[in-house]
Amino acid sequence: MHIRDWPAAERPREKLLARGAGALSDAELIALFLGSGLRGQDAVATARELLAAHGPLRVLLERGADGLSALPGLGPARACKLAAALELGQRVLAAELERGQALHDPPSAGRYFAQRLRGRPHEVFAAMFLDTRHRVIGFEELFTGTIDGAEVHPREVARRALACNAAAVIVGHNHPSGSPEPSAADRAVTARLKQALALVDVRLLDHFVIGDGPATSMAARGWV
Repeated sequence: MHIRDWPAAERPREKLLARGAGALSDAELIALFLGSGLRGQDAVATARELLAAHGPLRVLLERGADGLSALPGLGPARACKLAAALELGQRVLAAELERGQALHDPPSAGRYFAQRLRGRPHEVFAAMFLDTRHRVIGFEELFTGTIDGAEVHPREVARRALACNAAAVIVGHNHPSGSPEPSAADRAVTARLKQALALVDVRLLDHFVIGDGPATSMAARGWV
C-alpha cells in the first residue's frame, strides 16, 4: 500500500502538520526526505531498513553526504537533503550560543559541545569562553589526542582565557568509545583546571563529557 492510501492521521506529512515534527518517528522523518521507497516499498519501510542496517539515526547521518549517497534507497540528491537537514539543525543550536548571547540555559552548552565533538574518531578537548555576564566570547578546540585520550595543559587553557578576557570558562571533551561516563583522569584534569583558572580569577563553570546520549555535566555531579 502506498503512503497516500494510508489513513490521513498515519501519513507522515499529515501527522507533522497536525501534531508537529516531534510526533514523527525517526523513520517517518527520514521518509519525508526520501519521498518514495525502494521498488516494492513505501518510503517509511525503506527508512526503517536504513536505520536497522546503518543506524541508529545519529550514526546514519554522521556518514555525511558521500557516505549516505552510497546507501540503497538514497543516492546523491536524497543524501544531500539529509546532510543539509542535519546542518540546519546544528546551525540552529549554534545560534543559541552566538557571540554576545548570554548563557541562561547551562544544558544548552552541553548540547553545543555534543554537536561539535560527538562522532570524532579521536579525543578532542575544547573550551567555551564567557564574559562577566556569561555571554559567549568564543569557542576553541584546544587539544587533540588519540582514540583514548588527549593531553590537557591547564596553563594553556588559562592563557587562552586571559587572551579572550574571559571571566568564566566551560570545557568539554569527547569519548570516542561512546561512553559519557567521566574517568578518574577526567576528574583529576577538572580539579587542575579549576585551580589554574582560579589563579587568574577565571571561574570554571562546568566540564562536559561527550559520548552517546546526553552530555554528562561534571558540575551536576559536584566535581567542579
